[in-house]
Amino acid sequence: MRVLTWHVHGSYLYYLSQVPVTWLLPVRPEGGEGYAGAHAGFPWGANVVEVPVGELADAELDLVLTQSRANWETDRHDVLGGRVHELPRLHVEHDPPRGWPNDALHPVQDESTLLVHVTPFNQLMWDNGVTPTTVIDHGVVVPQDVPWTGSTAAAITVVNNLYRRGRRLGPDVFDAVAAQVPVDLAGMNGGAHDRWLGDIRLTELHKRLPDYRCLFNPIRYTSMGLAVCEAMALGLPVVGLATTEMATAVQNGVNGYVETDVRKLAGHVRRLLEDPDEAAELSRGAQRLARERFGIERFVAEWSAVLERTAGRTLVP
Repeated sequence: MRVLTWHVHGSYLYYLSQVPVTWLLPVRPEGGEGYAGAHAGFPWGANVVEVPVGELADAELDLVLTQSRANWETDRHDVLGGRVHELPRLHVEHDPPRGWPNDALHPVQDESTLLVHVTPFNQLMWDNGVTPTTVIDHGVVVPQDVPWTGSTAAAITVVNNLYRRGRRLGPDVFDAVAAQVPVDLAGMNGGAHDRWLGDIRLTELHKRLPDYRCLFNPIRYTSMGLAVCEAMALGLPVVGLATTEMATAVQNGVNGYVETDVRKLAGHVRRLLEDPDEAAELSRGAQRLARERFGIERFVAEWSAVLERTAGRTLVP
């Protein structure tokens, strides 16, 4: 099966590429959002293929998977022309609605398109209208030979562009906690924080995370972060806000702590830094819950079934 999609979220696309189809990524010489192709930073497999946009109008395709509003409203029309309505199509929604969510009609209104939400919370908050929906929870791949040690008595936060994306990402929440307990920051453009580690490649980040006592997630309102799923799979207890899907993924006293009272978050982190035994117990809970909910085998199986059903054909690995 040959599936056209765009490079919108690198980590998600990397895990999606574990599904045994040929993923065709449109590229332009000038780049642009969605057209970066298989750029460095991820260990892409041979089933991820870059295709110049000029060749897509005549390319052999079984299915089109859009991943952003721009993909849906503009990009697919630009690169496919008159074929755009002939091909089976899916749309994956990565985020909950912005603005006032109770009245947010999803921009994909098409009875012939399956809308795939990455969390039950997203499906709940969007008004999906006439568009049929399903949910496929995240799936992640982490190295199995890097055990959690928690030897670094500090928390780590993994967020790209923390200080550039507004209150949704919780920069104020991060600063409030980081002013009381040691918290390192990894991700793009985090130079405003004096413990910024830089933008670390995924494979290197996975090697470094297990040394930290816990992960602190300051995000108020985006989807369930892949960084949280990866950290849990690597054994890091998670401390964060009890909002969005975080409220179901983190169980207090089992694999971390979530609160809606920001004042309590620093206390949880401080206690884990002072009590490695509690952190170790939560670490075991984090790995167990990650295996149960965010295993890559389940993710691949669910995506394979959706692709087969939409394209009307069986995958051949």
